[in-house]
Amino acid sequence: MIKFKTTIGQLDYLNMKYLEVPKEVVDEFGTLKIRLVCTVNNSLNFQCGLMALGEGKAYISINAKRMKELGVKLGDEVHVALKKDDSKYGMDVPEELAELLKQDYEGKLRFDKLTPAMQRYIIYHVSGVKSPNLRLDRAIMLIENLKKSVEGKETFRFLLGKD
Repeated sequence: MIKFKTTIGQLDYLNMKYLEVPKEVVDEFGTLKIRLVCTVNNSLNFQCGLMALGEGKAYISINAKRMKELGVKLGDEVHVALKKDDSKYGMDVPEELAELLKQDYEGKLRFDKLTPAMQRYIIYHVSGVKSPNLRLDRAIMLIENLKKSVEGKETFRFLLGKD
C-alpha cells in the first residue's frame, strides 16, 4: 500500500475534480495501466485507475457524491492510500449482471472476449441505477446488443442501442 497527501484539483477542460498522484507514486506502481483500490481520509474506498497528467504524474477522478461523503471541496488536502486491485474486473459486478451471465452462455462468451475497459463499461452502466429491476433491464439490453454486434468491433454506442 502506498500512502500520500494531495489536494483536490479540477481539470477545467473536462469539468472534473481529481486527486493528483505524484510521479514517485506512479513510478512505484511502474505503469498507468493498473487497477487500484483508493482509500481517501481512511474512510472512503473505491476502485479506480490512473490517468496521465503529464510530467510523470497521474490523476484519479473523484465525483461530487464521493466528495460530499468525505465532506471535502476543491482545494482541500486529503490523505490517499492506494493498493493494487486484484479483483477480476477492477470493480464489483452487480448481482443482476452476474446472474444473467451465468444463465446466458453466448452472452458470457462474448463478454469474456471484450477488452477489460469494455467489460468495466458494461459493469459500470448496469451499476449506475439503484433499482434491481432497472439493473436487470440494463444488463439484458447490453448483453443482447453485445450478442448482435460484430465480434471485435463492439462500440459503446452499439451496446446502448444508439447505432
